[in-house]
Amino acid sequence: MLLVQFIDPQGRRRVGMLEQEQLHVIEGYDSTYALVRAAIAANTGLEKLASASLGDTHYRFEEIAAAGDLLTPLDHADDAHCHVTGTGLTHLGSADTRDAMHQKIGGDANALSDSMQMFRMGLEGGKPPAGQRGVQPEWFYKGDGSIVMASGQPLTMPEFSLDGGEEPEIAGLYVIGDDGQPYRAGYAIGNEFSDHVTERQNYLYLAHSKLRACGLGPALLVGDLPEHVAGTSRIYDKQGALRWEKPFLSGEQNMSHTIANLEYHHFKYPLFRRPGDVHIHFFGTATLSFADGIAVAAGDSYEIEAPAFGPALRNTLAVHADASTAVIAL
Repeated sequence: MLLVQFIDPQGRRRVGMLEQEQLHVIEGYDSTYALVRAAIAANTGLEKLASASLGDTHYRFEEIAAAGDLLTPLDHADDAHCHVTGTGLTHLGSADTRDAMHQKIGGDANALSDSMQMFRMGLEGGKPPAGQRGVQPEWFYKGDGSIVMASGQPLTMPEFSLDGGEEPEIAGLYVIGDDGQPYRAGYAIGNEFSDHVTERQNYLYLAHSKLRACGLGPALLVGDLPEHVAGTSRIYDKQGALRWEKPFLSGEQNMSHTIANLEYHHFKYPLFRRPGDVHIHFFGTATLSFADGIAVAAGDSYEIEAPAFGPALRNTLAVHADASTAVIAL
């Protein structure tokens, strides 16, 4: 099942099930968050509740998308209660991609020894037997709900950024129950979006490079993630001409960690089990246009798609002025 949040022609928030280009409205819920909370309260599956709540109203997906009325597939009314985080060096080949990214722009490969060591740790201990704890992955914080952009919205980077590079990834979407239990609503395709030039200066700048916007959606895949996910990542210039295209792989067949292990090492912290909160957690990638020498410019656009997730995620790169000011002592 694919669920989409959107604004209908009357200006109302809606949740719909996407089927053959049609959005079939789920009645009684104005958000995926409300639907998930209801499923938790009823101790039932999200797909079962959504199917039971389908009404007769439907809209064409492309008309909603063309009007700019797509929303992210899961959000929170208060952006501060949505955590956006991620893990890196989790995919087979991801260490080679990072190594190539640094070498092609003159970085010192020897400085990557810590990253390569962590990647090996994942290969050796990232897929523990059921019920056992595996090795910790690389982990990072991106921001709160205010940085998450829907398909069709611009990905805006601050003017002090040195790069606006895409990262085609799968994200897990979660709601924390009233008892502090994390519940996975499903998965969405995403553009994790980072500043790779800043990162290559020193890998300890990774934290700075991740404090950027990200793209998510447009559809929430309810249920299990396929073992093998194949997709395509593309960059288009301002005139719409294709600049770069490359396939990407995800799913546990193509990862050095299990999803369960990545989830454990995120939600093991009580801070991330606060009742009512939403979590968007990116699982990593092994494909970057930046590693192939592509520098995305303002006005260029990103397209990330994978058939399992329905319609593609599309965003255009924009730049905003640095609005920061000096601190005032009181």
